[in-house]
Amino acid sequence: MLLHTVLFWLKPGLSAAEITEFEAGLRSLTAIPSVRYGFIGRPAATRRPVIDHSYSYKLVVGFDDLAGHDLYQDIPVHKDFIARCSRLWTRVQIYDADALA
Repeated sequence: MLLHTVLFWLKPGLSAAEITEFEAGLRSLTAIPSVRYGFIGRPAATRRPVIDHSYSYKLVVGFDDLAGHDLYQDIPVHKDFIARCSRLWTRVQIYDADALA
């Protein structure tokens, strides 16, 4: 399994409608056919020096393999999300990992 983790830093001062639009866009990504697992969240209330709480939202999607990931990257839903919602964030950081079973 390949895990694709994306951290988003949203622009300050977004309206409730813009946040709703962003969250709906994230949900659309978890419905892409090659996604086997999808998680959307915000930083938890955990507080330890090693935990980064600086991001606004996290998306984690799992794929069976690299081919599923590559399909996700090229599918119109993903491209539409970027086109519609990139104006809402200041930074994106991605971490991809192969699961060790």
